[in-house]
Amino acid sequence: MSPSVRDARLAQLLVVVGAVVAAILALIVGFLVREAWPLIARYGFTPFFVDNGWHPTEGLFGLSPMLSASILLACGAVLFATPLGIASALFCRFYAPPAIGRIYRWMVMLLAGIPSVVLGLWGLTVIVPLIGWWQPPGANLLAGVLVLALMILPTVALTTESALAAVPQSYLSGAAALGLSREATIVSVILPATRGSIIAGILLAAARALGETMAVLMVSGNVVQVPTSLFSSVRTLTANIALEMAYATGDHRSALFVSGLLLTGLVLVLATAASRFNKVGQRV
Repeated sequence: MSPSVRDARLAQLLVVVGAVVAAILALIVGFLVREAWPLIARYGFTPFFVDNGWHPTEGLFGLSPMLSASILLACGAVLFATPLGIASALFCRFYAPPAIGRIYRWMVMLLAGIPSVVLGLWGLTVIVPLIGWWQPPGANLLAGVLVLALMILPTVALTTESALAAVPQSYLSGAAALGLSREATIVSVILPATRGSIIAGILLAAARALGETMAVLMVSGNVVQVPTSLFSSVRTLTANIALEMAYATGDHRSALFVSGLLLTGLVLVLATAASRFNKVGQRV
């Protein structure tokens, strides 16, 4: 078989695989829309953002408290994880000896593989009591932010390291020829060249934070309210779905699917933005 024939068959296979993935995504979105549509068709989207709280048995389906909690948790986790993840990638790529760098990279990958329920258990038994000693009861927005930051840290670190590894050697050689120090090369050459890819990784980490359920449910207090401080107990959209789907019926069940549709839309927006930033980074 000639190389051209193999390339053509590989291209056809990739097209088929891509079509299957796109079809699966379309089916998932279609299922969410179908299940949520009875309530959307009757009331529209407005009640989900203006109703006074989440009281399904009374016909009140306000998602704003849980939506705000989800967004604040994700943003807080990103604020903590981004500098730590970028610093980890820079250390592993430019400062650590090769043997230590390999061990460190392996540890970061191991952290990425720890089940979320294990991190949630750790947060429940370590982070929550520490915060509770300062601001009881301890299960609050801050605890969720810290646990989520630990969960998305490997995503930021590994995507940043991949971006750093893709920097052309000519950039480094040019910086060395200009007499730039290692720190100046990192700040003035490497980070600007990889900015798009790093932002893409951060957005993907934010998408993961939005979709996390179990760990957040365990440490955030599980109270449906708009958070007014870092020490407010909160419930996220994902936690609400996990808690109530088992017994929800009728409009209550449809409202939970509206929550899922809203989350899916947020994640798709973040993924699209990440893809565009990554393309920008590849053109640099």
